[in-house]
Amino acid sequence: MLATQIHGTPTDAPPLLIAHGLFGSARNWGVIAKRLSDARQVIAVDMRNHGASPQLPHHRYPDLAQDLAQVIDAHGGQADVLGHSMGGKAAMVLALTHPAKVNRLIVADIAPVAYTHTQAHLIAAMRALDLATITRRGEADQALARTVPDASVRAFLLQSLDLKAVPPEWRLNLDVLDAEMPHIIGWPEEVAGPFDGPTLFLSGALSDYVRPEHRPRIKALFPAARFAKIPGVGHWLHAEKPRDFEAAVRAFLG
Repeated sequence: MLATQIHGTPTDAPPLLIAHGLFGSARNWGVIAKRLSDARQVIAVDMRNHGASPQLPHHRYPDLAQDLAQVIDAHGGQADVLGHSMGGKAAMVLALTHPAKVNRLIVADIAPVAYTHTQAHLIAAMRALDLATITRRGEADQALARTVPDASVRAFLLQSLDLKAVPPEWRLNLDVLDAEMPHIIGWPEEVAGPFDGPTLFLSGALSDYVRPEHRPRIKALFPAARFAKIPGVGHWLHAEKPRDFEAAVRAFLG
């Protein structure tokens, strides 16, 4: 079973299940999850091979979708589901393969297609860190800056570095994530469908992850799909404008 962070108590509304993206964790969604829990219970998960969840040999979307289905079964059998990036693909596969478990679906800045933007270079950068010599996050940031120049990307990755472990360690199964990268950036074409439930594809206006040419594929799999964009943000829309993201989620779920 996936590790979870639960915010709020059950209400008449279905719980909201949040699935993070690659290299993320439930903790990344803590502020948004807490704020949304004023109206319903919110369950944020660590996906497999991330955070405190089990480290397993496969990292493919049917597996990730089954993990989410188990969490939903443990919390009443049906949920509204929000997934970002990798978590968005897992959420889509969940809805397509277990439609009765998904009430409403929110897909944040990803489409049901294969991409080419491998993240293997970030895995290589994390692997290259000599963790035995690091005692403070600032030291890790300085060392990582040699290969990851973007400070915001470094800050995001370093949220998964456990400095309390001796020696420090990544809360990520880097070997499996590296080996499974073609599946992570891909899409399982064998997945059936469609999912007829209410679906929102919420994107960053500056992101190119959900493009006009993806819309026919999206509508074929998710006939009730609606589309919205948050101005002035890219792929990390929930981190760049959390209040705007929260407002869009509330409006759709409400």
